[in-house]
Amino acid sequence: MDIWTYESVEYVTVAGEAWLASASEYPRSMRALWQSRPWAPSVLPCGRAFDVISMPSLFGRRVLDELWTSGPGCGPVASHRGRILLFAQPGAAPRLRSLLAWEEWARDVPPLLCHGQGDAVTVPPVQRMVNTPDSPGLGAGRWIVAPDTREPWLPGAAVLLWACVRVSRGPGVGGPPPRTGTAGPAGAPPQARRREPRPAGRRPDAHLQPIPSA
Repeated sequence: MDIWTYESVEYVTVAGEAWLASASEYPRSMRALWQSRPWAPSVLPCGRAFDVISMPSLFGRRVLDELWTSGPGCGPVASHRGRILLFAQPGAAPRLRSLLAWEEWARDVPPLLCHGQGDAVTVPPVQRMVNTPDSPGLGAGRWIVAPDTREPWLPGAAVLLWACVRVSRGPGVGGPPPRTGTAGPAGAPPQARRREPRPAGRRPDAHLQPIPSA
């Protein structure tokens, strides 16, 4: 089973709940809400515990594949209303927004929504049954990589930029084949060329499968 396959129950661990709740000004109230309504989605502010990069669904799945294929992996990832929500380091959203404005690759990467300080996002329920059409939480989004630790590793702006550029210029996206090695695109700033070490911790439930070309 790959991480795109629905399981009978999707859930966030207790440690993962603590991390998500830390984004709120009232973490105890958030956890009490989840205890009474585990099937309800929640709205959490960005900028404190995480930023969120929202991508079109197909492009986001390719970026996630690239992060695991070339390293260094990813943190929590969700799907909501046809978009992929990739959780990133606090402060990554404005930085990535600035990097994506560079003419060098602005025409290659599709428009992304970078949610940072002052923004809020809807996150999927901490639990969701998916084995029947009328199960609670259906339509409220789902976790692709659910939070499972109090201190998850989160990618920074440079890591996300490099993955986006590689996907945009790769086969099947209208650009030349991606380069090999760790060097970034011509003209890329040094921080976009470096490959950060692969984080310790578990990979998603199984290997990602190749995504068919659009």
